[in-house]
Amino acid sequence: MGALTARIAAHCAVPVDPGAAGFAARLAQESGALAVLFYGSNLRTGSREGVLDYYVLLSGGQREKVWPRVSYREWEHDGEVLRAKIATMALATFAEAARGDLIDTTIWARFVQPCAVVWRRDEQAAQAVLGALAHAAQTAARLAVALGPNRGTAEDYWRALFRATYQAEFRVEQPGREDSILTVNAAHFEGLLPLALEAQGIGFVQKGHLLTPEMAASERSKIRAWWNKRRRLGKPLNILRLVKASTTFDGAARYAAWKIERHTGVPVELTPWREKHPVLAAPGVLWRVWRAQKQVR
Repeated sequence: MGALTARIAAHCAVPVDPGAAGFAARLAQESGALAVLFYGSNLRTGSREGVLDYYVLLSGGQREKVWPRVSYREWEHDGEVLRAKIATMALATFAEAARGDLIDTTIWARFVQPCAVVWRRDEQAAQAVLGALAHAAQTAARLAVALGPNRGTAEDYWRALFRATYQAEFRVEQPGREDSILTVNAAHFEGLLPLALEAQGIGFVQKGHLLTPEMAASERSKIRAWWNKRRRLGKPLNILRLVKASTTFDGAARYAAWKIERHTGVPVELTPWREKHPVLAAPGVLWRVWRAQKQVR
C-alpha cells in the first residue's frame, strides 16, 4: 500500500455514529453492495440531524447511462427516524470517474474530500474502493496544480481547484465556499497535496508551507485542455442528471414533504397520488404551503 492510499485508509476508518453505520449496512444488504461510503456534514459532526449522505457501490457493469441513481429512505433506529439520500452506481464506473477518464467531475471533486468506508463486503472490496479514492486525490491534485499559481501553499492549490469545479457545476454556492471546505476539513487536507503529487509522479520543491510544482508548460496546457472539455459539459451534464432525478428519484415525494415541513413548518400530507406523481403534485403542494404560511402571518 502506497503512502497516499495508507493515509486515505486511515482517514476513511474514522468512527461513525452507530445509527449511520446501521443504515449503511441495511442499504448494503438490500442492494448486494460491494461497499458503502458515508460523507457530508453529518460525517464531520457525528449528528443524525437532517439527511445522511451515502454512495452505494455495486459489482458488475453500470446499469444506467446517466448515473448515479438517487433515492431517499427513512429508517427508524432506537425510536428515532433517520433520513438518508442515497446515490447508487457501479464501483467500476466510480473508479473510472475517479481516475478522470470520464467527462464527469463530481466523483473526484467530491471524494478528494472526507468520506468513510462505512461498510464493505470484504477486504478485496475495501482495497478497490481505497484505490479509487487515491485516484480521486491524484486527479484533483493534478488539476489543482495546473490551475493554481506557479508557487503557493497547498490551500492556494485546493482553493483554485474547488473554485473551478463549483463554477463548472449547475449548483448555487455562496462565494468563498471553497474556503469553508478547507477550514472545516483542515485536518483532512493537511499534507494531502504532497502525497497526491508524489503518487501522480509530479515533482515539487517544498520550503516551509510553500510548494513549487515541477510541471512543464506543455503538461499544464494539456491538463487545462482536459479540464476545459469537462468544464464546458459540466452544467449540461448536471441538468441532465436533475431531469432524470425528477422522474426516477425513489422516495422523491417523501423527501420533498420532509424538506418542506423542515424549512417552512407546514406539514404536507403524503397521499398515494402525490407519492406516485411528485412532479405533477409539486405546484399544488407549494400553493397550499404558501396559503398556510400567509394565514399564519
